[in-house]
Amino acid sequence: MSDAPPSTAEGAPVGRRDVRPAGGRLSVVGTPIGCLDDITLRALRVLGEADAVLAEDTRRTRGLLSHHGISARVVSVHAHTSAARIEAIAGELAEGAHYALVTDAGTPVVSDPGAPLVAACAALGVRVEAIPGPSAVLAAISIAGLPAGEFRFVGFLPRAGARRRRALARIAAEPAAVVLFESPRRVGGTLRDLADTLAEGRRVAVCRELTKVHEEVLVDTPRALAERFSEAPRGELTLVIEASGDPDAAPRRDETAPGLDAYAAEVRALLAAGTSARDAGQQLARRAGVSKRDAYQFVLAQRDEA
Repeated sequence: MSDAPPSTAEGAPVGRRDVRPAGGRLSVVGTPIGCLDDITLRALRVLGEADAVLAEDTRRTRGLLSHHGISARVVSVHAHTSAARIEAIAGELAEGAHYALVTDAGTPVVSDPGAPLVAACAALGVRVEAIPGPSAVLAAISIAGLPAGEFRFVGFLPRAGARRRRALARIAAEPAAVVLFESPRRVGGTLRDLADTLAEGRRVAVCRELTKVHEEVLVDTPRALAERFSEAPRGELTLVIEASGDPDAAPRRDETAPGLDAYAAEVRALLAAGTSARDAGQQLARRAGVSKRDAYQFVLAQRDEA
């Protein structure tokens, strides 16, 4: 450890209050997703005892600490922190430091930064402990009013391209409930994509501003919700997609593709003429007598190959 004074600047030593002969530890602390009082007594104690709090957003974390009367050193560690910096922090932990890792809201590493540091600590044999707290995933499931005995969490969808289409196809094929995060400005587009991909009648719950004053849950078909959110709403959003309950919900290309191959040239002509993938898929579904989902996936495949 350096004897230089503590600093919160990116790339500078974190620093700690004392030096211990034994190895230190990293506390992965869950913090509120909205209401600042949604934090455990243990989390407050750990945040107060740690040599430094490693935070994704230092301003937001300082607000939380101030709200609870905690005076702690706050250091920026986020998704763009360099690998060398992560290794240096892990080295300080191996030498005896105790740091608390937090994210903007909820639990670090769960669709948030933190995984590289936890992995680096594991590689050095540093103790990593969980300090559980609020979860937007579980909060949304608990109030969505949709069956969710089993669920799959996918985090944020890819923003565009083939990766996004594949992710949507996997959601459509998932028999269990699906939980995902989305930003206010992209939620309308995601709901439209879900309407084009999910089986008819499969509902979605949009959970907005969880644990805050204006908490809201809207449950409907994705198309109806897309109209409701045609303009970007305010606040954080968690979506719960109803379980299909159908283990055969996945489109099986080995069964559907041979029949659809005969329409490949027709589909490509429609796309070349400016017909949207959605409209082309609907036309194909009627012509070939297949589901809209299978037809839409076939159209996307033709578009990618064109």
